[in-house]
Amino acid sequence: MSEKVENIVWHHSSVTKSERRDRNKHHSFILWFTGLSASGKSSIANALAQTLFDRGKQVYILDGDNIRHGLNQDLGFKEHDRKENIRRIGEVSKLFIDSGQIVLTAFISPYREDRDSVRKIVEKDEFLEIYVKCSIEECEKRDPKGLYEKARRREIPQFTGISAPYEEPLEPEIVLDTEKFSIEQCVDQLIDALSEKNHI
Repeated sequence: MSEKVENIVWHHSSVTKSERRDRNKHHSFILWFTGLSASGKSSIANALAQTLFDRGKQVYILDGDNIRHGLNQDLGFKEHDRKENIRRIGEVSKLFIDSGQIVLTAFISPYREDRDSVRKIVEKDEFLEIYVKCSIEECEKRDPKGLYEKARRREIPQFTGISAPYEEPLEPEIVLDTEKFSIEQCVDQLIDALSEKNHI
């Protein structure tokens, strides 16, 4: 064991996660939105966050692009950088759970192993994988940032779905098909699912 690890001791908070949940009057957990670029992850997460906030819930969004402007600005898009990106987000999300909040994460997070690694660091009822399902063809049609067009021209290396893989979730808690349903309908599906689980 390194000196760095040996001399670090976890300091327990005087206010517990359970007490924070009681104060907020709702469960704290991660909704982990995963899917291709332009599938609708951020749009749905933002619409859901507004709905939850309007209902008095403590909620925060961690968005892939926003996180890369600060916390993860030192990371690129090679496989090991993508893995570290998700590891850091998982640890930050765990802190939000401990604070009693609902955290919505909108990341492509293309590898099952990385998503599962986040699931493993929190409790069983604290991680819900949300697969925002949309075909590559439809995502390319939407392409709001022009990324697919650049990827096809090889201007963006390691682009998920074009020159880098995306591994679909095998058993996600919720699947949102954004080719069939609107953002509003997807939010309604999420609210219904969270209510059924007594998370909100």
